[in-house]
Amino acid sequence: MTDTEAAPTWSLPDDRDSVRDALIDWYEADHREFPWRRTDDPYAILVSEVMSQQTQLDRVVEAWEAFLERWPSTTELAAADRADVVGFWTDHSLGYNNRAKYLHEAAGQIESDYDGRFPESPDELQELMGVGPYTANAVASFAFNNGDAVVDTNVKRVLYRAFDVPDDDSAFEDAAADLMPADRSRVWNNAIMELGGVACEQTPSCDEAGCPWREWCSAYASGDFTAPDVPTQPSFEGSRRQFRGRVIGTLREYDELELDTLGHRVRVDYAPNGEYGREWLRGLLTDLEADGLVELDRNAEPVVARLRR
Repeated sequence: MTDTEAAPTWSLPDDRDSVRDALIDWYEADHREFPWRRTDDPYAILVSEVMSQQTQLDRVVEAWEAFLERWPSTTELAAADRADVVGFWTDHSLGYNNRAKYLHEAAGQIESDYDGRFPESPDELQELMGVGPYTANAVASFAFNNGDAVVDTNVKRVLYRAFDVPDDDSAFEDAAADLMPADRSRVWNNAIMELGGVACEQTPSCDEAGCPWREWCSAYASGDFTAPDVPTQPSFEGSRRQFRGRVIGTLREYDELELDTLGHRVRVDYAPNGEYGREWLRGLLTDLEADGLVELDRNAEPVVARLRR
């Protein structure tokens, strides 16, 4: 860093390997099944990416399968009548018809300029008609495991909430690149987009989706789930999720605490024998323990809670 460069106001966790492993393990254990995730055929992946630009993924599946059945490779697509390709796009309500036109022209480029073989780098893929930086990187990642860290709306939301990355494109790009493990763009980009799509949505489902980053997540600890595309706070006031997050944030700060000390730090109306007392807190902690986020030392007197390491 030069003297004129300002230090970033955000930072990623020191234990990046643990952060990476947690996300990849979560993704590989259970994720939405889309057929293009089961192939490394760049043509099939390009078709899925272009179709997904304006259409919900669940609706893309049927259209994608029908398109590939009719035109199974760039050879068949390049030889097709453009009017037929555009007509297919219209019939399946896939958005702007010029995307169908560009896809048809890109197939022709592959056949005439690349001898039927796809280029493998994001920069080379952008030479194809209608293929911008995001689509090029997706194809490079998912077909060739040769992409950069993806930064889309979902990923920005994740990074903003989890690690306080500011709403700045260069900051998002730096953070995403720093987090992505070397030579694993295929699984990583799928995983972090899945996280933003099913756990860290605009209204998040942290506990329901078993978010693997709750231990490190600033939003989970603070309860503030605003984001660049979520300008107002989703309503969690008084919810079980809010207090689970406070427990994680408090234990991150104090390492380990006796139950009553922890209780008083997570809610002002905590009373050991009251409605929101030890029994209520034990219930929260037992859930967090089952999720692998905290440990309870039941042999200690009184019982001690700490983050699981």
